[in-house]
Amino acid sequence: MTYGDEPEVGRRDAAREKSKALRDAHRKRERRNRWILQGGIAGGVVVILVVIAIVLFTSISPAVAGPLNMQSDGITIGKAAKAELTPAVPADGRPTATTRDKKSSVVTIRIYVDFLCPTCGQFVRANRDQISSWLNDGAATIEIHPISVLDRVSLGSSYSTRAATAAACVANYSPNDFWAFTQAMFAQQPKEQAPGFTNAQILSKARDAGVGNLSQITTCVNNQRFKAWVVDATQRAQTGPLPDSNVKAVAAPPVIIVDGLQYQSANYGSAADFQAFVVQAAGAAFSPEVTTPTPTPTPTPTK
Repeated sequence: MTYGDEPEVGRRDAAREKSKALRDAHRKRERRNRWILQGGIAGGVVVILVVIAIVLFTSISPAVAGPLNMQSDGITIGKAAKAELTPAVPADGRPTATTRDKKSSVVTIRIYVDFLCPTCGQFVRANRDQISSWLNDGAATIEIHPISVLDRVSLGSSYSTRAATAAACVANYSPNDFWAFTQAMFAQQPKEQAPGFTNAQILSKARDAGVGNLSQITTCVNNQRFKAWVVDATQRAQTGPLPDSNVKAVAAPPVIIVDGLQYQSANYGSAADFQAFVVQAAGAAFSPEVTTPTPTPTPTPTK
């Protein structure tokens, strides 16, 4: 080798060193990218799992029992407007339908109502006096099923659900005042396409109606304790079939059933029409003193 070759050798050595350095840098960069990618994937999986867990936690609420005294998804009001006391529908359980004594002369009235439903309000306002009279005489019972189907027309306030939830709270804590509460809720009923009553206004109506245990009911209403039950009970009513009747399901409230027969009318605001239907459905056994909008004159005895 001559002195003239040394620069060439130096250049080759420098090139090899540079090539090796580039290869080492490339390998390090690949390892780093691989770690970043793997870490990113792992982190992404963790994020996805966290999101799934949050969604599951927020969308699947624990099952809760329904209100006391509504084992059938409704509350039965009997003689002197006193409620029949029953257990609650258990968590994840099914309601137990009320068994009607077909040999009894006591008429059983069952109604499915939404507190925002105008026709429901017409029926209750028109018939509250004569139904109260039948209850006081022990001539009839009324089983009231509060449901929620009209939230869509309460301007986002979910009034139907809140009102039905409040009714469930009354059934749970002050069942003997349920009929009075129902009348109060329909006495000055809010209109559709309006937000309806606030919780405070509902509680004020309960107070004015003489509902007891208001402290517990207030907490129950404000916490929406029985909201999940209202949703489930409404779905059951809309799915059907309705017990002790040939009614497949609640298509639209009110649904009114008297001794197993559905009452349908062109004028739900007529107490006389409903009285006539009750007499027809119950037969000759039903002959209580009734209150009608126009009292029937009593014939004058002849001498």
